[in-house]
Amino acid sequence: MNSREQVEIALNKIATIDHSGYELRSVLAVRETALADADAYDKAGKDLPLGGQPILIKDNIEAVGLPGTAGSLALADATVLSDSPLVSRLKEAGAIIVGATNLSEWANIRSTKSTSGWSAMGGLTANPWIHKHSAGGSSSGSGAAVAADLVKMAVGSETDGSIICPSSLNGCVGIKPTVGSVPREQMIPISGSQDSPGPMAQTVVDAALLLEVMTGQSGFVAALGQSEGIRIGVVKNWATSNEGTNALFQSAVDALAKAGISVVDIDIPTPKDQVGDDEYDVLKHELHSDLGAYLKSRPGAKVQSLSQVVAFNLQNRDAEMKYFKQEIFDEALQIGGRGPKYQMKRDRNLNWAKLTLAKALADVDVLIGCSYSPAWISRLGEGDSFSGSSWITTAPSIAGAPIGAVPMGLVDGLPVALGVVAARNNEVALVRAMAAIEAALGLGVLRPTFTK
Repeated sequence: MNSREQVEIALNKIATIDHSGYELRSVLAVRETALADADAYDKAGKDLPLGGQPILIKDNIEAVGLPGTAGSLALADATVLSDSPLVSRLKEAGAIIVGATNLSEWANIRSTKSTSGWSAMGGLTANPWIHKHSAGGSSSGSGAAVAADLVKMAVGSETDGSIICPSSLNGCVGIKPTVGSVPREQMIPISGSQDSPGPMAQTVVDAALLLEVMTGQSGFVAALGQSEGIRIGVVKNWATSNEGTNALFQSAVDALAKAGISVVDIDIPTPKDQVGDDEYDVLKHELHSDLGAYLKSRPGAKVQSLSQVVAFNLQNRDAEMKYFKQEIFDEALQIGGRGPKYQMKRDRNLNWAKLTLAKALADVDVLIGCSYSPAWISRLGEGDSFSGSSWITTAPSIAGAPIGAVPMGLVDGLPVALGVVAARNNEVALVRAMAAIEAALGLGVLRPTFTK
């Protein structure tokens, strides 16, 4: 199948499943030149890694012909003038960027009452399994679109959980790479210390291929068949509050052992409240500094600072604040940018995360645990039910270490995932383990029920 045929199929699915029909609302905007780009790829006759495949990117990453708004009306008129380095890298590898995915507005950092998958630009993304349930966030549209087979691959981004959560809730594979391994220029930021774009795909091999392109590194796909000798640490207290999810995880561990993979129990103490409090404050400090710096560099942006974003939302409250307010933005303005207090909290946080992961990974290649409970029902303005999730994303997020999610089955008709954590810059171990887990579970690609 040539590139044009692949893109035509993707665009037809977006029109009939996403924008109408089931009304998934995972795609915020379609790139008008997608078919012309596909024709150009076919005419060139090059054999590139991504082979002219249609790919969606999260709408916090700049690409010419797409909004690049992080879901906010405040950036709706700031026309993107150049591709981000990441998008250029994707195109050079043969990707056809067909559109931008919806997301939790400002990547879920605006309010504690925000609903994952909602933005003023794109509305509310649904879950392709059961429409009223959450698609997770903040990479909601990327996860839902891949799971719904609009495309085979998409790009998400994560600060803490924003790839792993929608991958788990929608039933696809997701990877947050080592922070700094993927270009972040022209990506709307939350946190310089924790943000990273990452691949979301239907299979581990596709995720590994996309990861190679995004990082500019090789060897991830070649490592997939090399599971011999891998040691996996099972972290039992990376558990959820959902008994069905926890039971499915134990069945997955049993399947790994039956497949001849070495699994050992690893004990990691549950973090004290200070860890979460420090991380929350660090993110607000960094948001204050990093978002302001980004907005000043964005051509045509009518907002140049976080304070101006707050003012814009107040002036446009009917559209922007219909369901929830912006108390996290307010707190970030009050707490201020980087300074001595920020550095103390960041150092304390980072020391805890590094020590925790170093001890746990001392004698194993990766760590595994549950990630999230099944998707909750989306109720606009009432926040999300993250209380049912495990704390598997906490230490790797703070340390900037890679983490992945692999579907492990269904609970109450909704997918759940097994999380995999590796040491910084050890994506080879991460994808090896993810491929071994995918093979041992033998689930294939999960196909949503589209229950409405």
